[in-house]
Amino acid sequence: MNTKTYRIGIVGASGYTGSELARILIHHPQSNLVAITSESHRGKRFSDLHGQFSGILDTVLIGADELNTGDLDVLFLALPHGVSMEFVKRWKDSGIKLIDLSGDFRLSSPTVYEEWYKKDHTFPEGFETAVYGMPELHAQAIRKARLVANPGCYPTASILSLAPLFHSGIGIDPDGAIIDAKSGITGAGVKASNTTHFSNVNDNFKAYGIGSHRHTVEIQEQLSFLVKKSVNLQFTPHLLPVDRGILATSYLRIEGGMTQQKLNALYQDFYHDQPFVRIRKQAPAIKEVRGSNYADLFPFWDSRTNRAIVIAAIDNLVKGAAGQAVHNMNLMLGVDESMGLLQVPMQP
Repeated sequence: MNTKTYRIGIVGASGYTGSELARILIHHPQSNLVAITSESHRGKRFSDLHGQFSGILDTVLIGADELNTGDLDVLFLALPHGVSMEFVKRWKDSGIKLIDLSGDFRLSSPTVYEEWYKKDHTFPEGFETAVYGMPELHAQAIRKARLVANPGCYPTASILSLAPLFHSGIGIDPDGAIIDAKSGITGAGVKASNTTHFSNVNDNFKAYGIGSHRHTVEIQEQLSFLVKKSVNLQFTPHLLPVDRGILATSYLRIEGGMTQQKLNALYQDFYHDQPFVRIRKQAPAIKEVRGSNYADLFPFWDSRTNRAIVIAAIDNLVKGAAGQAVHNMNLMLGVDESMGLLQVPMQP
């Protein structure tokens, strides 16, 4: 039985993801959070940035150049896309396990990345070893990985909602999938913008990135691997006037004898050994997963239109980011995959 305590570092302390990583890791029985970095807040305490950690995690923040990677087992990169790749390049030969929470290595190639992210990729070699970090689909590869690309929050909810149907291939039209997804404002990150100002978000609701959101290709690629053919689906994100949570509603037409009982069985069988996917008997709400690493799915068969309608609810900061990253860490270290992640959702 593996009882080792692992030394953990977080690069990027100021954002929501860095805060959530710390919240989870300080209660993880086999992790010791020994280093947290911030270039803009170097010398401050972590609790100066995130007051909820006052007296709990008062670690002094250091610069990334002060990290002693030889003293670490795992390093989380809680950095924006376009920035993270430089740190992966810097530490590629360090022997440390890297979990990147940006979008820099989630896609199949630097060419696809540059097309959708509209910027050059400075470490294309990273794509040769990076593993897409969705434990429900790639656990075996994650266990052997040195670099894991943690999925985006929208793709996590969207892929989990459709994966059983794409894997089964039963009478589906892969190009007919439509995903209508809504996210809380923390999905936009900690830095304020015109879009995220209170006056623009409060008592408001709108779509954005219509037909062009970069998470579209991430979803398409992962579902393509399951169905073994190219997928071209419709994904439309919306901004909710709430702080956290994602609700994704996916639609897929099915020909050939589907029933509610068969659909339920398909989802139960596909996720039967996955500790953080819960198949619900009624449509889930975002407060029913708040603060947790659970993904709640509700598959519904609409016999009138011959469509499966699948509702997925996750916490974008936990299952959609930090919690999934810790799940990946557990797999990479060979410890219980649920360790440190069994928080009960907070409601109300």
